[in-house]
Amino acid sequence: MNQERSTIQLEKLKSGDRESFAMLVDETSGKIYNTLLQLLGNEQDAEDILQDTYIKAYRAIPDFENRSALYTWLHRIALNEALMQIRIQKPQIISIDNNEPFSEDMDIEQKDIVDFCCLPERELLSKESRHFLDQAVQSLPESLRIVFVMRDMEGLSTQETADSLGISENNVKIRLMRARLILRKKLSGYFNKFFVEEKEL
Repeated sequence: MNQERSTIQLEKLKSGDRESFAMLVDETSGKIYNTLLQLLGNEQDAEDILQDTYIKAYRAIPDFENRSALYTWLHRIALNEALMQIRIQKPQIISIDNNEPFSEDMDIEQKDIVDFCCLPERELLSKESRHFLDQAVQSLPESLRIVFVMRDMEGLSTQETADSLGISENNVKIRLMRARLILRKKLSGYFNKFFVEEKEL
């Protein structure tokens, strides 16, 4: 039944049905906006790109070939639009490709730093925890934040991220590792308390 409903909705979207498209926007815009905000770091820019994304999608949806999920297709449009704006506004953020190894000051101590894969799920999903994580991501240097969002939050591969940004795969790996280390250091003190509470229960 769900598959049938999805097929009918897609047919309506391809035929230009505005009501169906409005429903699609309502269902998907929240998550896409959050991704854009993480990438761009600016609410107005995120809102502008979100609008551009749906304008492009509305025009292109008659040619949608259903090779991927509709949400994935929308997400890719939004990502491409965001990267295009970053290239125009701050080309140095995604064009600099130094392949320098880690410097000693980036070799952050790993002891007492939480392994976030093991955090209690309820805390990861809580409003407070999500807000704290979002703030930490936004505090990353922009070149690191973009790679972190693309790889760890959006699930793109190293090659896809490198191709999108026009940098080497090695550079993607270096930026991602730096972003992860910085975030682990920033967030460990906040999340450590939950492990203490779990042990006390």
